[in-house]
Parts: sequence; structure tokens; C-alpha cells
Amino acid sequence: MPFVLGSRPFAAAAEPTLRITPAATAAGIRQLPGKHITLLTDLGSMPAVDELPRVFDLAFPQWCRYFGVSPTEHADWHVTGCLMKDKPLFRRLTLLPDTLPSFDTGFSYNYDLWVCEQSSDYYRRHLLLHEGVHSFMNTLLGSCGPPWYGEGMAELLGTHRWSDGQLTLGYFPASRDDVPMWGRIKIVRDAFAAHHAKRLPDVLAYNPATQPGREPYGWCWAIAALLDGHPRYQSRFRTLPRLAPQPDFADRFRRLLGPDWDHLAEEWQVFVADLEYGYDLKRTAIDFSPGRPLSPAGDRVTIRADRGWQNSGLLLEADTTYRLRATGRYQVANKPQVWWCEPNGVSIRYYRGQPLGILLAAVRPETSSPGPSPLIAPIPVGLRAKLTPKHSGTLFLRINDSAAELDDNSGTLAVDVRVEGRGMRDEG
Repeated sequence: MPFVLGSRPFAAAAEPTLRITPAATAAGIRQLPGKHITLLTDLGSMPAVDELPRVFDLAFPQWCRYFGVSPTEHADWHVTGCLMKDKPLFRRLTLLPDTLPSFDTGFSYNYDLWVCEQSSDYYRRHLLLHEGVHSFMNTLLGSCGPPWYGEGMAELLGTHRWSDGQLTLGYFPASRDDVPMWGRIKIVRDAFAAHHAKRLPDVLAYNPATQPGREPYGWCWAIAALLDGHPRYQSRFRTLPRLAPQPDFADRFRRLLGPDWDHLAEEWQVFVADLEYGYDLKRTAIDFSPGRPLSPAGDRVTIRADRGWQNSGLLLEADTTYRLRATGRYQVANKPQVWWCEPNGVSIRYYRGQPLGILLAAVRPETSSPGPSPLIAPIPVGLRAKLTPKHSGTLFLRINDSAAELDDNSGTLAVDVRVEGRGMRDEG
């Protein structure tokens, strides 16, 4: 949590204001030095705590690269942090000012930051890095930007992998075991399951004053992860740091996306609906190009097993019935051995209520709609099906598989599409 403009607790500082005192030392506060952080803590010595300054120091050049800041020019950048098990002790020692707002996890203000002790080594590191990003952005960029962006960046660049002394930031967790107590994906998945998923405008309108608690951090991470990992949005998203201090950030961001704004809103729906640990943003990127009318004799479309929704390039007309026939044999897993599949799927395993690998379809209307995307409510096709769209639109196809398990798929299937008649009812 960064300092929020409009509720200034104390004057801005050009350097850390926290200092260890003889009283703090006598009370058992340890000082852990690093190049870019001095960490004050009441925790006893243990590797996962004592290594935190090194982790922070390894993060600094990565933050510099991401935000376009020269690490050489700012080689002396340094913050002071408090890692607290006993918050009242830090308050008595004047290391936790009374003027700070209440917080349960962490807080940063320019060159000073505070982190509450956690029961997970991972989450303790995450919170320290999260608050470090806020300090970095406020002091070297001049602002964290609007709340969704500030928290999104702190979550994105605080989510990490730490292994054998190597730190990777901006890490998309492959499993829950990678990030104990983090819980951002669970926040989004639980909300979607309860039919409370947030629309894109709601996430971008995040206001910490009216939306307290941990839940918003899940949504801020999710939108930052989507924008930063998606091949169509990444380059534009990474220009936003220079806009962070601008009061018209929201308008500039909207203009930056241009005609892709509606595409992002729909891709956000698909991302939220399918979110998993290890979600593959490159393999699930969607091509929203409008389809062309079907040839009089019909058309054949090739669909890859290792991709998410794929644009058939075909425009289906409203109130016209189309027959789809699928053929092919493809791989849907390779462990403990290769799993071969045909368009009806494999009934030995189900995903989202349908056989793994079964062919799915959706018809996306030509004009964008404020309601749910058809891509989050697909139609099972299998070997054959008839479709009668209510609205004219482009046909999209994919096999049924987790967005986190596409990389071990291979092969293709062929889908023949032809007109069956007009005004007919759908049937299998």
C-alpha cells in the first residue's frame, strides 16, 4: 500500500527518515544492511529473513530496466524498511509513526516502508518487494499513478520466483505451491464462480478509500499481468511509467489502446473466466479480425490443439443453420505418456464439465455487446453439430483444455463448415 495523495500524514522526504536508535537496539531490533535497503526487524536470525536485503538489491536493477531508469545514475538509491512482528513495539520506538494510516500487511512512503510479518517466507518477500516498487515509483518516477496501476505494478513486480540465489520478477505463478499465501488467482476465480467478477472499467476505477481489504489486489494484479504478458498490449502497457505523474493518465491510457479498447474488455472477460496458475497469455491471445462470408460450397478450417480461441475467418449469418463436421487426431497431454484425442474429446478426463479435448465453438457478434462474451460460454461441437446463430458474427473454435496446459498439446483438426438451411433449430 503506497501513500495516498489527499491524506498526507507528514512532509515528503528526500531520503529515509527512519533511523535505528540505542533504545531500538536495546529492545532487540536488528539492522540488516543492503546496498539499496536497510532493514530493521524484531525477527530473530534465520536465512529467509537475513537474505531479504540481498533479494531487494537484486530487484532494484530489474525495476530500473522495467521502468526505464538508469541504475548507474541512481546507484545510491536507498530506502529504510521495518519488518515487524510486534507492531506496538515499533510504535513505542517511534519507528512506526502514529500519523500513518492503519494497515495489516505493508505500507510505503517515499524512502520509508513497513511490512508486517507473515507466516509464509514467500509472502514476506512478496510484500517487501511490493512496497519497494511503491517506493521506487514514488521517488524515481514521481508517482505511482492511479490506484489500479500503482497496485497493479507493485503486485506484478512483487510476484516473483526466488531459487538458488536467482530472483525473477513479474513471474506468473505456475502453481499455488510457488506462492504460498499470495492468493491473487484465488480471489479472481472465487469471484467469477460466485458471479461477482469485475468488469474492466470497475477494476480501472479502483478506489482504496471505498474498496478496502485484500481483494482489490487480486484484480489489480490480474489486469497488470494481462496487459504486461499479452503480445498485443505489452509494448503499449510498458510505456505507461512515463504517464504515471500525469493527471490525465486515464484518458491517455484509453487513447493509447485506441480501437483495441473493446477487444481488451472482451479479452479480460475470457482471461478472468479461464484464469489458472500457469495461464499461457501468448497461446490464448485472440485475433478479433472480422470473418468473411462462407463460400457457397462451404469452407474447411484448421484448428491447432495448442492454442486457445482461434478465429476461423468465417462470418456466420443470423438465423442461418450451419453444419460443422470435425476430423483429426491430436495430442492433449504428454505425461505420463502421450494422450491422443479426436474431436469428441477423451472421456477419461473432463475439464469445465466437458471431455478434455472436445471441439468447442462460439459465434462472436460483429458489433460489440456490453453483456458477457460468447467466448466464455462455448458450444460443444465434437465430431459434428448444427449452429443457428442469433446474431451474425465470426465463428471461433478451440479444443477444450486449460489455458495453463496448452504447451504439451500438438497437432491439428480440420473443421468443415457449410450452410444447412435457414430458420432451422439447433441440434446435435
